[in-house]
Amino acid sequence: MTELGLLDAYSQAVIGAVERVSPSVASLRVRLGSGSRLREAGGSAVVIAGDRLVTNAHVVPASTRSGTASFPDGREFRFEVIGRDPFSDLAVIGVQGAGLTPAELGDASTLRVGQLVVAVGNPHGFAGSVTAGVVSALGRSLPARSGGTMRIIDNVIQTDATLNPGNSGGALATTDGRVVGINTALAGAGLGLAVPINDHTRKLIGSLMRDGRVRRAYIGVGAAPRPLPPRAASVLGRSVGVELIDIAPGSPAAAAGLRSEDIVVALNGAPVERTEDLQRLLSGEAIDRPQTATVVRAGDLIDVTVRPVELTAA
Repeated sequence: MTELGLLDAYSQAVIGAVERVSPSVASLRVRLGSGSRLREAGGSAVVIAGDRLVTNAHVVPASTRSGTASFPDGREFRFEVIGRDPFSDLAVIGVQGAGLTPAELGDASTLRVGQLVVAVGNPHGFAGSVTAGVVSALGRSLPARSGGTMRIIDNVIQTDATLNPGNSGGALATTDGRVVGINTALAGAGLGLAVPINDHTRKLIGSLMRDGRVRRAYIGVGAAPRPLPPRAASVLGRSVGVELIDIAPGSPAAAAGLRSEDIVVALNGAPVERTEDLQRLLSGEAIDRPQTATVVRAGDLIDVTVRPVELTAA
């Protein structure tokens, strides 16, 4: 294939993705502050149902209840915030009787490093912003904070499809026009990060649509993956667990007697090898219910019972 032919193939792939996705990407405008400090801010959002859109939680801060959503075809609607979750940086907003065209959602778990992706935002309402690039890394982690509580967003997608101002909350799409991520942050010069669309985030979005919030269990630990000692690795038949780096004073973990340097290998018998395993298992169903954490302590496997409380956002 000639150089011109390759360029045309690349261009056609990007153009096809943009044509499929851009009608479903809105520009959001919100007003922040009050009185003399009132200012306008905004971002983008992706239609996921005829009257529902998903965006970043940081695009619609906790003080925001409503705003304006504009589309490339010139239509403009008032939106209301349905629910927001700062710990995943996702939010759902609703418009009344809009008859919008939902984007087709894909599955970020199928992405491969080097795959071509397209970032589509709508910072101005009538003309979308498009950048294209490749998936440069998968499985990144992104800290998310609400008040004094910090949590890690797992499996974040890193791409060199640079995000322009106002693109937060917009779509990261594959060349077949399927949205696999919600663009959320810059990771440095020429790099962007996106919250993945996968089974886990679909459940989060469903909770926001249904309940206006996401319930999570909290035990009060900071953790990171760590190789297991040889004896424990031999007994368990695997090599990695999650070490407790920090135990919050007065937390359920502290009350249960969990210690820094304990390595969690299971929760209620379910294997724990990554921090996201622990976070996934500490779902809303675990709140105020005893959980059995199996840990490696001083080379021995022991069980510790911990009763989580609900994680609340400030």
